[in-house]
Amino acid sequence: MIKAESILRQRGFVPLWVGQTVSAVGSQISGIALPVIAVTFLSATELQMGFLNAANTSAFLVFGLLAGALVDRWTKRRVMIVADLVRMLGVGFIPILWLQGSLNIYHLILIGALLSIASVFFDVAYQSYIPILLPRDYIGVANSRLETTAQISGIAGPSIVGWFLTFLKAPLVLVVDAFSYLVSAIVLLFIRDKEVPKPKQDRRPLVLEIREGLSFVWNQKLIRAISFTTATSNLFTTIAGTMFAIYFFREEFLGFSTANFGLLASIGAIGGLAGATVTPKLIKVIGEGRLIVVSAICLGSTQLLIPLSWYVPRSVSLVVLGAQFFLTSFLVLTYNITQVTARQRVCPEHLLGRMNASIRFLVWGCMPIGALISGVLGSSLGALNTIWIGAVLAVFSAGFVFFSPLRTTRDMPQRVAD
Repeated sequence: MIKAESILRQRGFVPLWVGQTVSAVGSQISGIALPVIAVTFLSATELQMGFLNAANTSAFLVFGLLAGALVDRWTKRRVMIVADLVRMLGVGFIPILWLQGSLNIYHLILIGALLSIASVFFDVAYQSYIPILLPRDYIGVANSRLETTAQISGIAGPSIVGWFLTFLKAPLVLVVDAFSYLVSAIVLLFIRDKEVPKPKQDRRPLVLEIREGLSFVWNQKLIRAISFTTATSNLFTTIAGTMFAIYFFREEFLGFSTANFGLLASIGAIGGLAGATVTPKLIKVIGEGRLIVVSAICLGSTQLLIPLSWYVPRSVSLVVLGAQFFLTSFLVLTYNITQVTARQRVCPEHLLGRMNASIRFLVWGCMPIGALISGVLGSSLGALNTIWIGAVLAVFSAGFVFFSPLRTTRDMPQRVAD
């Protein structure tokens, strides 16, 4: 049995941990600031919010599979460094445009698309890097530690945003996010690993390598069920979530402030921290497969709290939304830590990048589609009705894992069956 403390003695883990903690704080800042900028500074319409949210995730649909094949050819640490520097420049450009008085919603959409491309390469490389940096027995402990500190950073991030917004306009706080990407890139420079680029003579046509990654995901029935549940959940929650900033900030709906939004984000981060902390214990009690199913069912159900917050007094609405943020973050962590660790153990090392990219293509590629659907529905039916549609449909996304062997699976496989 691996002791959690022993992960700190694994070479390279602590620098990775520190860098991603700083980056996580920055990402919390931009996650709050960008919708504030779009809705309150640029008066974005429902359709424009759909385009903005689609741009922020579009690269997973357009470039996801290609990124996986390329990441498996390149050294993953170098990919992460370049992606961090691109994101630093992209985020840093927004306050510059604002100071010049030329920032508009279309700038946010274009920059969001660029950040999305960089994030595709970073995320695929990052999820594929842990099994390369650490021995297989440490993968679960490492994922739990990284997710725990990400949630702690999430608690600090909204507080930092609230403090900065007291003195600075929303676009200027993105300078902090740009700096966090720079810190992450510098820290990654000092990590040493033994990975080398895939020899050119071993490389096959990209189409064949991409197909191999997709075939692995499709042929592993447990991973396939998880991917379909995650994909449909992301599709429907994006339909609801794209309209959330309009629903939350505009006076004709809830009319809450940015400070209230920061409070919800902090509550959500506390829920995520709790989820990351108790996941190892829940796995022992419930089992890996069953925990994935339970988390998916409960996660879909909690989405209904968002539109239900409209039907209670405004003084209670924030409490309902706080419960929704807490439960969603808690369940996302129990679900993700369990299923990501399982698939990292199952997948052969030479397929890690393509496996992660194939899954990201399926589960994140649905998000820009959901955002565009949300923008169209929001323009014709209104923000609240659109949220209702997404929330109700999200309840059914757990069906793929519920009607799979995961429902009775305690321990996920340790390796691919021969």
